[in-house]
Amino acid sequence: MSGDLFGPEGGWIVRILDLSGGAADNIVEEVGGFPTLMHANAFARRYVRDSVERCRVPGMTAKDVLDAWFAFGEDAVVIDAGEGGWRSAAELGTFVDHRAGAEECDWRSLDPRRIDLDDDDPDE
Repeated sequence: MSGDLFGPEGGWIVRILDLSGGAADNIVEEVGGFPTLMHANAFARRYVRDSVERCRVPGMTAKDVLDAWFAFGEDAVVIDAGEGGWRSAAELGTFVDHRAGAEECDWRSLDPRRIDLDDDDPDE
């Protein structure tokens, strides 16, 4: 990884991992095209935050939420980001202890695949 925030040619890639073991090598998909490490990290963080919230059921304790996430959730890792890449372990405790708001889970607005679609102008 270079010392700057800008990614390799083609952009940074975020790998989505299925914690339930339902996918080959636990890899669900790889989302590429993030122009900066900050963008890739924000996407990964929101993706995991959303995954934790999808595992949450009213009345669950923090431990129950954590157990459900490890059994059924999805993790996200920025490939080749080294120490600069966001890691779910750094914030997972906070995520399970505190319910997220809608914006904290909105990874779709940061998805470069969607940005490309939103930028398409039929008049160009």
